[in-house]
Amino acid sequence: MTTQTETPGSVTTVYKVSGMSCGHCEGSVSGEISAIAGVSSVTAVASTGEVTVVSAAPLADEAVQAAVDEAGFELVGKA
Repeated sequence: MTTQTETPGSVTTVYKVSGMSCGHCEGSVSGEISAIAGVSSVTAVASTGEVTVVSAAPLADEAVQAAVDEAGFELVGKA
């Protein structure tokens, strides 16, 4: 889990991800989404299945889907 740093002009999006059950899961999802260009912070919470992403601009859904898939989880959609 990373600390959220909100900057002026940034976009915050909350996604629902299924299958996360622990801190390791949170780290895997956060790490993959953090690699997307323009992402400044990611906070994953296994207990709620929510992943909050702060980015410079709205992210392509396909990029987030691919990152979550790479981490081994399923993107359910936006919360």
